[in-house]
This record gives sequence, C-alpha cells and structure tokens, in this order.
Amino acid sequence: MKSAPAMNSPQTDDPCDVVVVGGALSGAATALQLRRRNPKARITIIEKSPLFTRRVGESTVEISAHFLGRVLGMTEHLNQHHLVKQGMRFWFANDRTQTLFDCSETGPAYNVRFPAYQVDRAVLDEEVLRMAEAEGVRVLRPARVREIELREGGRQRVVWEDDSGATGVLEPRWIVDASGFAALLGRKHGWLKTNQDHPIATCWSRWKGVKNLDSRELAARDAGFARRSKAIRFTATNHVVGEGWWSWWIPLKGGDTSVGIVFDQRITDLPPGGRLGDRLRAFLDQHPVARELLVDATFQEGDVHFRRNCAYACDRVAGDGFVLVGDAAAFMDPFYSPGMDWISFTTFAAATLVDGCLRGRPAAERVARHNERFLVSYQRWFDAVYRDKYYYMGDHELMTLAFRLDLGLYYQGVVKQVFRFGDAGLEIPPFARPGSGTATRLLALYNRRLSAIARTRKARGTWGRHNQGRYYPFMSYQLDNRLLPRVLWAIGCWLGLELREGWRSWFGGPAPARLDRYKQPAQTAGVTSTPAVADSAVRA
Repeated sequence: MKSAPAMNSPQTDDPCDVVVVGGALSGAATALQLRRRNPKARITIIEKSPLFTRRVGESTVEISAHFLGRVLGMTEHLNQHHLVKQGMRFWFANDRTQTLFDCSETGPAYNVRFPAYQVDRAVLDEEVLRMAEAEGVRVLRPARVREIELREGGRQRVVWEDDSGATGVLEPRWIVDASGFAALLGRKHGWLKTNQDHPIATCWSRWKGVKNLDSRELAARDAGFARRSKAIRFTATNHVVGEGWWSWWIPLKGGDTSVGIVFDQRITDLPPGGRLGDRLRAFLDQHPVARELLVDATFQEGDVHFRRNCAYACDRVAGDGFVLVGDAAAFMDPFYSPGMDWISFTTFAAATLVDGCLRGRPAAERVARHNERFLVSYQRWFDAVYRDKYYYMGDHELMTLAFRLDLGLYYQGVVKQVFRFGDAGLEIPPFARPGSGTATRLLALYNRRLSAIARTRKARGTWGRHNQGRYYPFMSYQLDNRLLPRVLWAIGCWLGLELREGWRSWFGGPAPARLDRYKQPAQTAGVTSTPAVADSAVRA
C-alpha cells in the first residue's frame, strides 16, 4: 500500500467521492461494502499505521460472525487464521471457594450450534483492508489526517500528511469517520458524551502460559469436573466474574491468551502500587479460577493497558456529508461482545446511506432516520442490558438467570431478524425497529429488578450464596420452535424469584451510589495504548 507522491504544499488530489478515516475493521468494512454496492464510487482510506500492531483479542457473536462470514465473505480466513469459539462460560466464587473445582460454573453443555470466532484483531483488520484495496479502494498508508472541514451538503475537505512529509487535500462528497476511540469528529464538534450512568474501567494484556481448562492435568485432579461438560471449555470466551467486575479469557491462534478485566468504578478498583501488569494479576488472583489459570502465566511487558470511563456515545452520528461508524460513534461495554455487532450494524447502514446519497437520493430524510435509529438503539440497548448490571454480575443464580434471558431475547429479537431478512436485517440496529419498545421495557425491567435483588442480598449477607459447587449446563439456543417456550420459561423463573425474595425491594431498597469524580469526558488513564485512527480495542 503506497502513499501518494510527495508534494511541497497541500494540493487537491484526484477527484474522490468518499474518504474513510481509519483503515481498521470499521473503516475497511464500510469501504468494502460501499465499493461492492457502487463499483464506480471513488473511495480513499487514510490509515495512520504502516502495520496494525497487536491488539486485544476479540470475540464475535452470532451477528458479527454472520457479518464477517456471509456479508464480507471471510469464512475461509476466519477458519484458517482464528479459532472457532465455543460460546460463553462463567465462573463464580465466594469466600468459601478455595480452588477452581469449588467454583460454580455456567456454560454450554455441548459445543454451540451457531458459528462464532476468537479473532486476533490485527490479523483480521489487515485482511479486511487488503480485501478493500484489492477491490479498488485507494489506500493512503501510513498517512495522518491533519484537518477535516465539514461542509453540510457540499464537498468536504480533508488534509492529509504521510510519513515523508508529503501532504494532500481531498474534497470528497462524504467522509466516514472510522477513527475508533479517537472519535475525531465526535470530539472535535462536541458530539461525544460520556455515559455517566455507566462508569466502567478496563485493564488488559496478552499472556503466555495460561492454563488450558481442558488440560489432562485438571482432568487428573478432578475427573468429575472434566466429565460434566461435553463442550470444549478452552475456546469459549471464559468469564471469571466477581462483585462489580468480570474478566475475559480469549485464546488466540498461536498460543497467546487475551486476558482483561472490566469493573464498575462505583464498586471496585485495581489494587494500588507496582507495575500495571502486577496490579492486574493481583486483582485476578482474588478469584480461584483466575489464580489457577495464571499460576504459570506471564503478562507481556509493554502490552498492558488501562482505560477509565469507557462508555460514551455521540449525539450525532450522521450529517449530509459525513457518517460515524464503529467506536467513532459509540462504545457501550465489552460484556457479551456487542462491539463487533455494533460495527456490523453501523458499517452496513453507513454504506447504505452513502450509496443512496451518491446515487442522487435526497439526503435529509435518510440522515435524519439514520441518526434517530442509532441514537435510539444505543440508549435502549444500554438501558435494557447494561444499566447497573455489575451489581449482580458476580452472583451465580442472578447472572445465570440474566444470561438465559439476555441471550434468549437476543436470539428472538436480533439474531432471528438477520437470518430472516438476510443482509438487509443489518440496516436497522437492535431495539430500533418499530414495536421494539415493548421488548426493551421487558429487558430493562428484569435487569433493574435483578440489580435491586442483588443489593438486598448484599445488605442481608446472602449475595453469592450459590457461587460454590453449582453447575448449570446451558443448552445453546437455536432458531426453532423451542426458542420462544425456553424464553418464556426463563421469564417464569424470574417471576418465581420475585415471589420468593424480590418483594423485599418492591417498595424501595438500596440504590446504586454515583460518584461525581467519575463524571468526566471519556479518557485514558495510567498506561494505555490509545489508537488515533483505528478501532478501539476494548472488547471481549
């Protein structure tokens, strides 16, 4: 991939219809989809890095796996260069659990039915960018964006510079901001707002020598533990969870494991002092499962990262001449791996929007509809799934029930739509379809109730009472006539819980504390790698 020839001062480059700022997954996928829709469109990607560096491992789920495999056409690449994922698995502990074998577990009883992958994002990003260039997208790399001037309804202006000092000016009709956490347009124009109701922080690294949950050593120490699950544990996204926090364990092709924690800053924090990697280990060592898996493991120096106040959203994601995709538009939470679903929906819808406008269709109505859908989607998604979830996340009974409900309704309301309508199902994001408000209110209601029950349990000293010696062998969902009855059964289990003990908080109860010191713009803190023009790497 070559930069344009050097020039003494900025000059207008060849005519261009679309400039994509950022060549990682969000940017390259948008350009690739747009090029396939409109082969005559002149598209330029500006990517600052000469080569994508190592980033956190990342899991796909049903929608993002469909997007990568069926929409982008990457099934062969995914199977050759990444690992097939075997669902999600959760591990719980309390003050009575001493070893991994004492801890409660929730996870698939058998290998999962829908495809998903554990991906190395640097490898994946390079491949999508290569595909885009191979299909006729111009790539300026390494090159940095020095200036962006938005001109509503007209030609935009982008000034770029490469590593040799050569500069140029592009005047596209459309700009796609795929700058990830840097969120160039959102921060510049004041659209980016921190989600003050969700003060999460994260710390992560890659590790060598992480123990395999399917190892002969563990089977020899406890044969019952090895036999009780017929599924592969090792290539699942294993979630080691505690009070106010969870950690991801994602194996990668080649032997490394991505390990990171996410925590609610109202509830807990990293221990003080020492190297960041040592603090991460000390935090994880409080849990018997994490302690067992890391006994012979080492984190990789120079690859330990920390970020506070991760959740944010832009209150404007499109205009007549620009559109934000991926983490440049919003970031919610890595729990359940929604980030690549968000990329799938934002890039597909952005390509649809830009292609339609390039073909002369009126922009105003399409832009307004795009903004409304994604702003509604983010807020409803957060309220339905993530608001105050960290208060009950580490309780085996409550989190297992939430997992059954969350995943079942994800299949019923999101996965089913994409497999029913095909690629067009990606044009409207979750919770933004007409009539989805009822489902949103149901999810938000039981999530709020489980959080309230968790707080009453904490006050009564019964929080985490089932975190020792329990095993829930979850049967994977599929799109058949058993899906809705299973979801209704889980709703019945929740109502039964309400009758048994939920009544304690029906008329009020302990409310989650909110600390003003966390209400500040999204930013990095401590040791971190903050991509300037790349997708954010904070997800699991």
